[in-house]
Amino acid sequence: MQYIFKILCIFLFGLLVNAKVAMADAYPSKPVKIVVPFAAGGPADNYARFIALRLQDELHVPFIVDDRPGAGSIIGTDYAAKSTPDGYTLLMMSNTQTVNESLIENKPFSLMKDFVAVSPINYSDLVLVVNPSLPVKNVAELIQLAKSKPGSLNYASSGNGTPYHMAGELFNSMADVNIVHIPYKGSSGARTDVISGQVNMMFDAVTTMSEYAKTNQVRALATTGRVRSTILPNVPTVAESGVPKFETSIWLGIMAPKDTPAEVVSILNKSIRKIESDPAVKDLWAKQGATPFIMTPAEFTDYLNSDIAKWRNIVKTAKIQAQ
Repeated sequence: MQYIFKILCIFLFGLLVNAKVAMADAYPSKPVKIVVPFAAGGPADNYARFIALRLQDELHVPFIVDDRPGAGSIIGTDYAAKSTPDGYTLLMMSNTQTVNESLIENKPFSLMKDFVAVSPINYSDLVLVVNPSLPVKNVAELIQLAKSKPGSLNYASSGNGTPYHMAGELFNSMADVNIVHIPYKGSSGARTDVISGQVNMMFDAVTTMSEYAKTNQVRALATTGRVRSTILPNVPTVAESGVPKFETSIWLGIMAPKDTPAEVVSILNKSIRKIESDPAVKDLWAKQGATPFIMTPAEFTDYLNSDIAKWRNIVKTAKIQAQ
């Protein structure tokens, strides 16, 4: 009887393995949705569409971008978390989500419990820009003006916990100024109001804002990387402009609902890494100010955990709060 039971277990295990292999071989067999929890027109939306088109070519099924902005990315992220874990709903995320793990209490999901890491996409610097009507030409003059009129200047962001918000609060803390945060529902609205003069300034992705700076619709004061941006080489970094050790960026990545089969995650990761490794893609992104961010799912998981820990410390130390 024991012998028969062992044979049956081996048979069932074989069926399970074969089923998983068949699933991986068959994936994807229908359209895949990429949920973007940010407004259209921003970096996450733009690069989600870029990746979607190339995944469509690579895997031969439609990849559809589904923008679901709101509540600082909470609405779209929660929708993705509750989706069927079969690889047909993915989440385009950023360091907004890793920040929100410590900034936003009582979220309906936990990033590392309700999602699995698939692959990072790219990263880029931010650029600090002001409306040309603001009488400052550099970071030192901005700090001087802000200190002379505490609470009178304001900066826009695409919402609580976003890289734009956190850059602004880091600047407040490290430069010892009080520039008021004005959160928007998306980066497009924030950008428009800075350009029109409704808001004084913002930290924005260099991939998006550089063209407005080059056409003098805004004045670029500094970028946020360790070294100067290759697409704005004449603009100094914040660190070399009087705020030592200031550094931050925006990065993007793909996650999937927890329990998504590992075989499916592997297929997606390998496809995305192939796209990012394409010399033509590297060259195009370099011209936009973005750098491919290539990792295995395990490496991306480790990175996410470390980024959550980093921002938890910053949120606590700088006493940053959601508004």
